[in-house]
Amino acid sequence: MDLGALRQFLVVARLEHLSRAAEELRVAQPSLSRTIARLENELGTPLFDRAGRLRLNDAGRLFRGYVERALGELDAGRRAVADATGEGFGTVRLASETFLTLTRPLAAFKRAHPDVEVELHQLPADAMARALRSHEIDLCVASQPIPDEGLAGVRLLDEPVLVATPLGHRLADRASVAVEDLAGEPFVTARPGHWHRRLLDRLFAARDLTPKIVFEGDEPGAIQELISAGLGIGLNPAMARRVAAQVPVVWLPVDSPDCRRTITLFWAAGDRLPAAARLMRTALTDWAWDPPS
Repeated sequence: MDLGALRQFLVVARLEHLSRAAEELRVAQPSLSRTIARLENELGTPLFDRAGRLRLNDAGRLFRGYVERALGELDAGRRAVADATGEGFGTVRLASETFLTLTRPLAAFKRAHPDVEVELHQLPADAMARALRSHEIDLCVASQPIPDEGLAGVRLLDEPVLVATPLGHRLADRASVAVEDLAGEPFVTARPGHWHRRLLDRLFAARDLTPKIVFEGDEPGAIQELISAGLGIGLNPAMARRVAAQVPVVWLPVDSPDCRRTITLFWAAGDRLPAAARLMRTALTDWAWDPPS
């Protein structure tokens, strides 16, 4: 099977949309359609359901797993040879939901290892385990649990998650708040699937409550600015006080022991990481992840 066709299949399988896949791959859509059709003919079965929206079917999902592992092993072999023969200083591929938390350790890593190339991949948590197992990335930093079968990991930081409110808010002069105090308040938060949002939904659901969400987005900086502007309140990790110190908001502890964030570094268990990835793993695990007071 042609390796290029297999790589194109993975993009179509991920996006489940031919035109978007063709745009990402920078190929003509008719050419991509023919590539997928040839692959299906070679396998003797369709890989996608085409009734309405393109959907990966059971055979496609089964095949995708094998393709990911095969291409991942080839790429790992290429990098292992380069590592063994000392060709260059290597590349490390790191994924995270957000890189605000990692800005300082990454800057320190580049100062210490200027010749190591760092590739950063912003991925949702539910895609990280698959990307590690298929060797698309070397390491990932997750702020929520991910399926850890076949993975190794180490906790980097456990910190409280606070409520940020605008100045002058009715709760702003409180020493702390209960989750029940937040019922009915407008929330500025992340989209479903992000750890911010999952924590908010979990805290409210445990009390038979539903959060009132007035904005959901992907930009932590914008979320802070909207809270400061009086559009609502939001959950934010304690570390965000330092990252967004210039944004005028009030930070309030939440009277709930499970209102916390745990940051974990993961990698594929049993695999020998490339030298650059081992350097990054050491740098992140040795970083002073002291939660701010």
